[in-house]
Amino acid sequence: MNASIPVIIDCDPGVDDAVALFLAFAAPELDILAVTTVGGNVPADRTARNGRLLRQIAGLTDQPPVYAGAAQPLERSLDIADHFHGPEGLGTLEPFEPSVPLAAGSSAEAIVDLVMEAAPGTITLAVTGPMTNVALALRREPQVAERLKRIVAMGGSRSEGGNITASAEYNIWADPEAAHEVLSAAVEVVMLGLDVTHQVRTPDAVIDTIRAIGTPAAEATAAMLDYGQYTARKWREGQEGPMHDPCVIAYILRPDLFDVRPCDIQVETISTLTRGHTQVEFRLAEGATPRHFWGVKADRDGVFDLIVSALRAQA
Repeated sequence: MNASIPVIIDCDPGVDDAVALFLAFAAPELDILAVTTVGGNVPADRTARNGRLLRQIAGLTDQPPVYAGAAQPLERSLDIADHFHGPEGLGTLEPFEPSVPLAAGSSAEAIVDLVMEAAPGTITLAVTGPMTNVALALRREPQVAERLKRIVAMGGSRSEGGNITASAEYNIWADPEAAHEVLSAAVEVVMLGLDVTHQVRTPDAVIDTIRAIGTPAAEATAAMLDYGQYTARKWREGQEGPMHDPCVIAYILRPDLFDVRPCDIQVETISTLTRGHTQVEFRLAEGATPRHFWGVKADRDGVFDLIVSALRAQA
């Protein structure tokens, strides 16, 4: 199948980002224009290294290019999530220095250049980390918003509560000002928050199936999923770890695996107590044209079947 979906993947790898990237690298439908990294789960130098490291494990060389992005949120200091991802961001995977260097320029610059050079309405921006790079790109060139096809992002929570505070999910909490700016822009945003990603929990049998594929990418994916089980049990979040970020790539490939509802999403940026809370309002004004769509349901088995099938096809 020829690549037919142009995407930019903005991420902070990250255990579940790694699974998302392995799925994306293996999916022939995707034309990955760039991987843009940002400080988040671990500091920005490690996310930039991890993006290139994962690309190399997947058997790719210098394509797609990997760019380093913002090291700090727009207005705050960076609070990393290494307690969920390990000090290097990749669980128990032993890091190494990738053979191919970073692409020249910043993540925000790459997003602007790629979107402005493409035909309007063609590029999907997949966001699996804090939205700092995206906000910086919009500040640099506001027309990026209207030229994107859409943004599909992992972030926020409504019915599930938060995973960092009682009401805030990490990606939004880490840079709420950036999320506010992105959600205020004139661009369609599909948000897959904890309400959906907590439905995509990893069965142990799936990990065994993926490991048995035997490729470096499959073995690394299995290691990431194993670590997700470990952290879920460590933090008493259940016996099966949720795979948050792969939902973004799965949605782009197979939107039929998800139910999303039109809404309006606002982000709390002032209160310390509820920093990063996502207010999701389904009661839209009559005749309003929605820009935001909130994930409410996911087909767990369909998502994992997609991951397994992609990794097998790449073997």
